[in-house]
Amino acid sequence: MKMQEIQPVDIGDVLGRDEVEPRQELLEKCITGKVVMVTGAGGSIGSELCRQILKKKPLCLVLYEHSEFSLYSVEQDLIKTQNSSNDFKAVQIAAVLGSVNNPERLIETLRRFAVNTVYHAAAYKHVPIVEQNIEEGLRNNTLGTLYTAQAAIVAQVERFVLISTDKAVRPTNVMGASKRLAEMALQGLADESSVNLFHSDRFGFRPETKIPVNTCFTMVRFGNVLGSSGSVIPAFREQIRVGGPVTVTHPDINRYFMTIHEAALLVIQAGAMASGGEVFVLDMGKPVKIANLAKRMINLSGLTLKDESNPEGDIEIVYTGLRPGEKLYEELLIGDNVTGTSHPKISMAMESKELWSNYRLVLETVFEVARSGRFTDLRDLLSSCVNGFNPTSDVVDWMDQSRQAESKPEREVLKYH
Repeated sequence: MKMQEIQPVDIGDVLGRDEVEPRQELLEKCITGKVVMVTGAGGSIGSELCRQILKKKPLCLVLYEHSEFSLYSVEQDLIKTQNSSNDFKAVQIAAVLGSVNNPERLIETLRRFAVNTVYHAAAYKHVPIVEQNIEEGLRNNTLGTLYTAQAAIVAQVERFVLISTDKAVRPTNVMGASKRLAEMALQGLADESSVNLFHSDRFGFRPETKIPVNTCFTMVRFGNVLGSSGSVIPAFREQIRVGGPVTVTHPDINRYFMTIHEAALLVIQAGAMASGGEVFVLDMGKPVKIANLAKRMINLSGLTLKDESNPEGDIEIVYTGLRPGEKLYEELLIGDNVTGTSHPKISMAMESKELWSNYRLVLETVFEVARSGRFTDLRDLLSSCVNGFNPTSDVVDWMDQSRQAESKPEREVLKYH
């Protein structure tokens, strides 16, 4: 078969299970007639959240994104949807360029639009990239979440929903640890009636100032979404298109999967059920072996697997070895204490929490060590404060490697005259 004759693969066919019909009252509760902001609005999950939010007719949808191209893309996509139906034309769409590490910009945006609900999807999620850029990963995923949450407190936002990940459970990598720290921040804030802000001067307050907490904080934890940027589906699709091989890191590696559409709808519904401090866990079915996923995609493309039993097949699978920080399987629960909810696809994890006062001190130390570039010490520190953190590879951060290279011959430095 010629490569141009390959059949397109539907992501739903790859998953092999049906989605559960969403509950409309939960989809509308925190959106319809309200002002909603999505951080990381141009990302895979963020943009799908925006599409689903628009359909529920908010008063205003604020797209908060640091990438100009991503912001432009999602804005144009939403405007196209608006133009296709009179139902959504009354919704104001505000495309705001901004970083989650800029408290002043966050507060200004939340106050300017009088935001009611925040869905915080902004995150660095690619495990090997964060392993190579540890400080920036922590700044974006942990500090960025905390800054956005604190800005929500200052601006008196009603509800704040963090998009988390199964990699936060007993993490073997810094990305997972950074997301667990983000969860801990929200758990700590949710249990307080008033707080001293972390880096309070950046929010315009003195360190001793107590700020009342009237925001409902919650988080939703789930696994991989099919078709998102950096996921295996687009990679496999391209590898199959060019004739292979399809690369898989390990024969036994498995992951939980759901579609982006399903994940976004469940995030909205879970967020609407929150009373404060919960960790909601989405039912993602049974974990899927990545190797089996690759084989299924090859077959769905109308091609055959090339292996020892079929040497004349079309596409071969090659195993490349686990990448830094990668583990064979993911988990969704830190402990066994989980309860059901009124929704069949959403459970609630009952997990230990850190006092906000203790968490602030931990975070001060974490970022002090991170700024120093002592990444081995940093991972030891994370092991002491993040439940179950157990790195599976050596430190591979580029900045750490550059410091280790002091013994290399110095290069001539060119100077301007």
